[in-house]
Amino acid sequence: MNTQRRDSGWVALPDAPEMRAVADRFDPHGRIVLPHASGNPWLVGHFAPDELVPVALGPVRVALVGRCPIDAARLAELARAVHSVSDVDGIVRALPGGVHVVVSVGGDVRVQGGISGLRQVFHGVREGFPIAGDRADLLAGLLGAGIDDRALAAQVSCAQLPPPLAGQSIWSGIRAVPADSYLRLLGHRATEVRWWHPPEPEVPLRRGARFLLERLESAMETGAGEAGRAGSELSGGMESAALCSLAAARNSDLLALRMGNGGRESAAPEWRSAEPLVLDDAELPDMFAEPDAAADPEHPYPGWRTAARIRYSARILGERGVRRHFAAHGGEELFHDGPAHLHALLRHRPVTALRRLRGYRAARNWALPPTISALLSAHDVGRWWHEQADRLTEPYPDSNAPRLDWGAAPVRVAPWASAEAVSTTRALLHRTARKTERLAPDRATHQLLSALRTGAPAHRRLARSYAAAGVRLELPFHDDRVVEAVLAVRPHERCSPWEDKPLLAEAMREVLPGALPRRANTGDGEAIRIGFRRNRAAILALFADSELAQHDLIDTGVLRRHLLAPHVGEHTLFQLDHLLGCENWLRSATRAGRTDVPATAS
Repeated sequence: MNTQRRDSGWVALPDAPEMRAVADRFDPHGRIVLPHASGNPWLVGHFAPDELVPVALGPVRVALVGRCPIDAARLAELARAVHSVSDVDGIVRALPGGVHVVVSVGGDVRVQGGISGLRQVFHGVREGFPIAGDRADLLAGLLGAGIDDRALAAQVSCAQLPPPLAGQSIWSGIRAVPADSYLRLLGHRATEVRWWHPPEPEVPLRRGARFLLERLESAMETGAGEAGRAGSELSGGMESAALCSLAAARNSDLLALRMGNGGRESAAPEWRSAEPLVLDDAELPDMFAEPDAAADPEHPYPGWRTAARIRYSARILGERGVRRHFAAHGGEELFHDGPAHLHALLRHRPVTALRRLRGYRAARNWALPPTISALLSAHDVGRWWHEQADRLTEPYPDSNAPRLDWGAAPVRVAPWASAEAVSTTRALLHRTARKTERLAPDRATHQLLSALRTGAPAHRRLARSYAAAGVRLELPFHDDRVVEAVLAVRPHERCSPWEDKPLLAEAMREVLPGALPRRANTGDGEAIRIGFRRNRAAILALFADSELAQHDLIDTGVLRRHLLAPHVGEHTLFQLDHLLGCENWLRSATRAGRTDVPATAS
């Protein structure tokens, strides 16, 4: 009998004796099996140290999986109020940190992740029973699933897909639970239940900033005082400086990491408790280095050009004794100065909206006709998806075009995507348009959540690169309570055409020493171009025997022409970044013999 790898995560099971066979599939060395009140297996897997807090109170079982400053005694107090799975809402809303929550109430099971999409839940069916887990590839192994060719075609064709396609499983028959929903397992049935809605954005800036700071401080308390050094990354922006400042206040031995030549140039505060460590471009692996490295088995990783740098820096951190490392991933999405709030603001506070509109037009050089058209449009999110499907093969619009619709970025296919892949992707987008729902009533909040949940799955896979070096990646901007604190602030106050990230600036005004940093030109663009030129031959060699081409998903002739062009543009390099992740993921899956099961029907 094949057993699952020790590092392969966990599953939550319905209350049935047939599930004992699933538990037996896990490697018994280090395996943890928690039972339902009936004695049947409920939660089974391999867990990182100190990342499982379970309690049992009669028929009620509650487990937190992840990092949360809640011990078993406090969790037991909260669990006393649970008499049904719907009662768990109160527990979840009280939890700081980033955790999965798994509950059994008399065999009625609830499984959920976080609202940012960083901690996902997947589910599939084995012998008529639904099974949930934290990794799609783990479930695929348990269920004998192969690759969903349609999902793979969309991933290969489009470098960035927003929710609900962002984070979708690429394995046949394995479905991702939406970030605002929990999964209920009861007997032979699995039901997705939406439990979370964004807060009403009514809090004024100063009060919201104080609340945000409190939430950030709480999120960073997770694991405080544990053995080993803490690290914090400084990328030159306000988000990373904020985290480094808060980390320095809580850790007397902090390693402040700057990566790339931009790290030397960017203005950033200094802290007495922080030891600086600068890894410049001469020391770091090139961008696009190791283009044929092994891939994460769950899903293609879209940030392939930086993957070798991440592995190198994680190893350096581990060698320096760092055991938990704070990074600002998710912050750009939370605090980005998105102008989509103008659409709703014009209808409720027209004078304020027009004043801000003048500011955005001056700063971003918006042409008047498309701006007016975008402001007056009244279509729902489904119409936006239909438009993306119809315009898949069109060029990217001008970067100065107003982004006031439901999507902050257009969906476009790579020029090397095969005709079959494009057709499959277009059909998928049209199907999505017919069944999707907006993430929030207004476009600004929808855009923010969409951007956050688009990047979150990649950030989770990024954390595994650090974990391989013995370093736990901490991402406070993905904390549920931090996200809610941002969303509660009035959109026209947390965004501004005249000030950089006003909400975060206000929250950190008395915390950051010296002037608030503004992101400088970090030089990443030049490093990307240099790295591509140095590794172009290896990239071309990789695609000379392409698995994607064998699946008729890309045209390698078109790809070669684009990569050998005298000037390789920004969009091409962005799309290549994602393509490398897809190619290496498919190679890994093919070597593991996981491509022989046909895709399930929609």
